[in-house]
Amino acid sequence: MSRVAYVNGTYRPHGDATVHVEDRGFQFADGVYEVWSIFDGRLADFDAHMTRLHRSLNELRIPIPMTREALTQVLKETVRRNRVRDGIVYLQVTRGTARRDHPFPAEGTPPSVVVTAKSIPQAKAEATAAKGVAVVTQPDIRWGRCDIKTVGLLPNVLAKQAARERGAYEAWMVDEMGLVTEGSSTNAWIVDENGKLRTRDTQANILRGCTRAAILELIKEEGVEFEERAFSVDEAKRAKEAFFTAAGAWVMPAVSIDGVKIGNGKPGPITKKLRELYLDQARRDAI
Repeated sequence: MSRVAYVNGTYRPHGDATVHVEDRGFQFADGVYEVWSIFDGRLADFDAHMTRLHRSLNELRIPIPMTREALTQVLKETVRRNRVRDGIVYLQVTRGTARRDHPFPAEGTPPSVVVTAKSIPQAKAEATAAKGVAVVTQPDIRWGRCDIKTVGLLPNVLAKQAARERGAYEAWMVDEMGLVTEGSSTNAWIVDENGKLRTRDTQANILRGCTRAAILELIKEEGVEFEERAFSVDEAKRAKEAFFTAAGAWVMPAVSIDGVKIGNGKPGPITKKLRELYLDQARRDAI
């Protein structure tokens, strides 16, 4: 657990880190967040996450709370104070504190900024990836702007809980046409029955994942046959391989979907190769 948190300009013991009861993130889920992986005390995919943060803030018309340089320093200092070598750092920015009312508060209301960091044992993560994990499907009941990384995650919470209750690691959301959109906190991929790597395009209502973007660049370099095209649940169950990507999961093999074994029920060669390539690059390029 994070021992020290940054809250609105000060570093505080985790147990004493609080925001006002009328913070709009608490009242309305009126805010955004980002999560960076940490390797050897450094932040991975830094520019991609920072760019997405600014896009999310702009889409919701929340003022950017500080300069890029200042925010970078806050993130790194929170990581340092928590002595995290490998793990994640979490940033949340809300529209700030104001009397509870649906319209935006008065111009000049300062955004709230919270940063925490925690360690994640690398050995445990690697052991999980070596075996692969189970996925279940759930109806996608989220709002129409999932491209914005907001803190309004109740449908995601319900999907993740449904996965846990069914003994699975992740839930894949399914739209009204029976097509997979994305995971409750991840982007979904398959190697279809014809051997082609596929993931849904970002013109659809899905998040523009930073790990997803990094994988797309690696695919170009490796010459993997690839198509940005949605796939159905049935196609996923017939796939040779399946996996999902995220800052906290990197590239995680999915070896079953709704209890149906994918391929031979073990992480596939393309998935394992992409995980290896991604981790090598992320560790090398972290700042």
